[in-house]
Amino acid sequence: MRPIMHAQRNCEDQQKINHFLNHTRTGLLGLSDGLQPYVIPLNFVWWNSCIYFHGLSSGRKVSIIKQNNAACFTIFEEFGTVTDPVPAKTDTAYMSVMLFGDVEKVTQLEDATAVLQQFLNKYVPGFYDRPLSKVHVDKYRSSLDNQTVSVYRLQPHTITAKHNPVNEQHLFYPGKSASPSNY
Repeated sequence: MRPIMHAQRNCEDQQKINHFLNHTRTGLLGLSDGLQPYVIPLNFVWWNSCIYFHGLSSGRKVSIIKQNNAACFTIFEEFGTVTDPVPAKTDTAYMSVMLFGDVEKVTQLEDATAVLQQFLNKYVPGFYDRPLSKVHVDKYRSSLDNQTVSVYRLQPHTITAKHNPVNEQHLFYPGKSASPSNY
């Protein structure tokens, strides 16, 4: 693994990383389709130290994974533009996490049901009055050509995280100008 640029932004606080992964809603799955990169935005859950996503059991993403299951999953959130009287020091407040590993299909119905329950807990907490049942998951078919929905897991072998924390005093807002009274 290459050294992280801006090493001062390296984040090794596992509690902060876990919180970020549990609360950020969308990530980017990066795959290699031969010599062609393929990146797709996905909803995901971070659970049991793995990234999980779901989708149809066929399509470009699944075909690529079957050929080469090595992947990178990137999650990021931008918090605003950081201003500075020196234009070259204008920056962005953010947090990002990159996870590198191999993607595999979750084949056990019980495991897939537990993962899909985690999706419901994250994206629609409290909406359903009972837990997801294995019977429901087993019988569910998508409306697209009656194909089965599958759950996939990326178990990372490497995780890197960077953050440039928010300093409210230095965040840009419309109408803010670079005058000495702002600093």
